[in-house]
Amino acid sequence: MTGLIHLQRAGVSVVADLTGPGLPAILYWGAGLGELDDGQLAALRTVMKPPMSHNPYDQPWHLEILPSFASGWLGRPGAEGSRDGQDWSPSFQTSDFELASGIEAADGRVADQLRVRAADQHARLGLEVEVELLATGLLRVRAAVTNQGDESYTVAALRTVLPVPARAAELLDFTGRHIKERIPQRTPFTVGLHSREQRSGRTGLDAASVIVAGPPGFGYRSGEVWGVHVAFSGNQAVYAEQLYNGARVLGGGELLQHGEIILGHGDTYQSPWLYGSHAEGLDAMAARFHQHVRTGPAYPAGPRPVVVNTWETVYFDQDLDLLGEIADRAAAVGAERFVLDDGWFGRRRDDHRGLGDWYVSPDVWPQGLDPLISRVHQAGMDFGLWVEPEMINLDSDLARAHPEWIFKTGGRVGYSSRHQHVLDLTHPDAYAHILSVLDALLNAYPIAYLKWDHNRLLVEAGHQPSGRPAIHAQTVAVYRMMDELRARHPGLEIESCASGAGRVDLGILEHTQRVWGSDTNDPIERQQIHRGLELIVPPELIGAHIGPSPSHTTGRTHSLGFRAETAIWCHLGFEIDLRNTGEEETADLAAWLRFYKQHRDLLHTGTVVNADHPDPAIWISGVVSTDRSRALFGVAALRRSDTWPPGPVLLPGLDPDRSYRIEVAGPSRPDQAWRSSELPDWVEGAQVVPGLVLAQAGVQLIALRPESGYLISATAVI
Repeated sequence: MTGLIHLQRAGVSVVADLTGPGLPAILYWGAGLGELDDGQLAALRTVMKPPMSHNPYDQPWHLEILPSFASGWLGRPGAEGSRDGQDWSPSFQTSDFELASGIEAADGRVADQLRVRAADQHARLGLEVEVELLATGLLRVRAAVTNQGDESYTVAALRTVLPVPARAAELLDFTGRHIKERIPQRTPFTVGLHSREQRSGRTGLDAASVIVAGPPGFGYRSGEVWGVHVAFSGNQAVYAEQLYNGARVLGGGELLQHGEIILGHGDTYQSPWLYGSHAEGLDAMAARFHQHVRTGPAYPAGPRPVVVNTWETVYFDQDLDLLGEIADRAAAVGAERFVLDDGWFGRRRDDHRGLGDWYVSPDVWPQGLDPLISRVHQAGMDFGLWVEPEMINLDSDLARAHPEWIFKTGGRVGYSSRHQHVLDLTHPDAYAHILSVLDALLNAYPIAYLKWDHNRLLVEAGHQPSGRPAIHAQTVAVYRMMDELRARHPGLEIESCASGAGRVDLGILEHTQRVWGSDTNDPIERQQIHRGLELIVPPELIGAHIGPSPSHTTGRTHSLGFRAETAIWCHLGFEIDLRNTGEEETADLAAWLRFYKQHRDLLHTGTVVNADHPDPAIWISGVVSTDRSRALFGVAALRRSDTWPPGPVLLPGLDPDRSYRIEVAGPSRPDQAWRSSELPDWVEGAQVVPGLVLAQAGVQLIALRPESGYLISATAVI
């Protein structure tokens, strides 16, 4: 073995260089290189070795997977920390490594794995680095540092990086805010550091989600792209960095607060996985993430049931007769899961009080939840419940009994958000209490689903009585509690909700079965939000509800058809007050729910595709079955086009060697969504068209009113 390691899976190659005494360097990460012998790998290393010109050292710089000052790296270092001001610039030397092909990794995934052990004898630090190329083509890396000295060692950061080539000259990531998440932003990949950092104790409504590098103008179907994602639900940083010498990396890790990780002798800190996805186009990049999540230990079994959530219908108005009527009406149109939202517990009649008191309120539920659950079950639905276990109101029995269980630092409890603070689950007694009350609820009632909310940011999250930062430990505790509850109650599903999509990442998806897409159900906002989320999350795990019109969050009015056409791609639900809908709207909703059930096997197992239309007003997305025998596409006009017609829409992802019958699909009627102008000829009857023609030439767009859409089905006939 030459010390050059070539991992290759699913059309992706990774070449690691272990020829030097330091840590391994990733020489290459990108499209598959085919089978390479030792001589060819050595030639690859030679031709990619950087020159020494203008280097301040007497040897070429060496980009290790944890870049270090000792290896000549002048950018953000991979390992930061010190032993009371000493040992702050570690120089890890590899002692041995293991290479395994096609193994079952710790989480059950099949991978080619490189495990490297290293140490800095002077700094008395040990290090283990894991590099795994999964069967999906995803690359993931992480590191673990161990204190081998007698004195404590403070870890300030432990980051890993992956190289990208010079042609990846543009960056894409996301920002956002409450009820307007996942706003894309593109910037040139310039010299310097582009770092997206989260300090809120959760992934964030403004989360970058991924940082993607590619050639300028890369899109969903074109352009070689490299994307990275940090699989952790607490504070984190994901970044792109280019040095003056042309080196470009994408990297990330947990964002630790001062003094958060202090290692005693023999203690270890392990970084979260940094995932990398390389592909041709964003759709193919996302497909690797989707395949990964779909093979995960927490992935739900069975079809995703239609959800009716009570929040936008009743808010805090908890009344058996009212909710029973809502349940009956919801079941009649096709709902399969009834979720009782906030207000069922303690003295929780508004958002000022009661958080932390997780017992059924005797005031509003004198007979407990049994009468409501019985009615829900009689209607043929299972029952779900809203909880927010990590949060507490100061006006609560729990806060009065245990003020020491509330995060605080500097002698202050800090500001509130939605009148609430954060319960310190790193306190063993607090953790045990919350686990026990949730377990008691699940033992007392047949609850199939917990909507697990998280509405306050974890700023100044100090553990009592010391006030030391505890976001890392809090995040790990939440993971552990979710797993413990699901182990005690097999079949329980948990949704990650955090003021909307504020806690969505591959870390939380190892422990939950759904994420809430946003607190807005406005279809215009949701079209964009879904596209951003689907770069890492398969659509069947994204909660998307048909809301009322006008929208409760934006005030915009949309047809039921457009609201439904936006939501059906994901885990469908609705929050329409069926007591106030007419017969026609109720019948239309029932028709859309039937359509969802008829097609959810396709929607939730197929490959997500998006077409790059030149008119930004027109969005085309869809799902193609794994055998490419059928597909469903959505076309949406988000606003008025500057010109008309804006050109045909392409239907990507189909088999170029088969022909497909295409036709307008779904319950919407032309007079609701389309202008009265003459429809294109293809709409008049089912047309049979080669898949290559549909992908390259497309079909003429139906003239749409702004903020409307329609569906196209494609079924293989040859």
